[in-house]
Amino acid sequence: MLTRGAMTSLLQSSNRRPTRALSRTNAAALLGTALLGAVGIASVGCKANDAAKTPEAVSQEAPPAPEAAAAPAPASQAAATAKNETAAPSIYPLTMKRLDGTDTSLSVWAGKVLLIVNTASKCGYTPQYEGLQALHAKYTARGFAVLGFPSNDFGGQEPGTSQEISTFCISMYDVNFPMFEKIKTIGQDRSALYALLSDARGEPKWNFHKYLIDKHGSPVQAWPSPVKPDSPEIASAIEAQLAAE
Repeated sequence: MLTRGAMTSLLQSSNRRPTRALSRTNAAALLGTALLGAVGIASVGCKANDAAKTPEAVSQEAPPAPEAAAAPAPASQAAATAKNETAAPSIYPLTMKRLDGTDTSLSVWAGKVLLIVNTASKCGYTPQYEGLQALHAKYTARGFAVLGFPSNDFGGQEPGTSQEISTFCISMYDVNFPMFEKIKTIGQDRSALYALLSDARGEPKWNFHKYLIDKHGSPVQAWPSPVKPDSPEIASAIEAQLAAE
């Protein structure tokens, strides 16, 4: 790199040669060339120095390892969990009065498939007693029962006393499936049984609304009044529940 003193000496030496005197323009050009050369040398030196430097290691935190996915639950466990989440409460803790006034726990039918029906003696659907009795007789040996719950909620079509209801059912349709005292099936004062059934499968809209109960005491299906007890859909549903664990 040329120092300031060296450049001055160079100019003075040029001025002392009269035969080869430099014009101001030539002197300026020479000075510019010298300066550019000095800058170029300095630049190369900087680049060389930078290249010679060892860059400092940059600490980079390794990305966190992905969390291991939870192993899928066995199919049996998943099925059990799904059942527990979706199954309606059981009717077994409830106690109801029979037509003769005796208290009967619904747990008496634990492990059986049930069809619960709100009945009435003066309804257009009253002849369904015959089909209900036939269902009860057909499947009772396989662990099935019909339970009748008289109600005066719809059209005032069950006005009789417990004795009158019992006499009517036996004399007219030879009913021998369990019958219970009249209860409320709708409204604020509905029975605990029908509160459970309605919350699980919808409330009855008229007499002879039918609820199918599985072997664990939970309502699993329901049919409105027009669906007859001997309909294929009710029979197939009963068969399916009888075959289930």
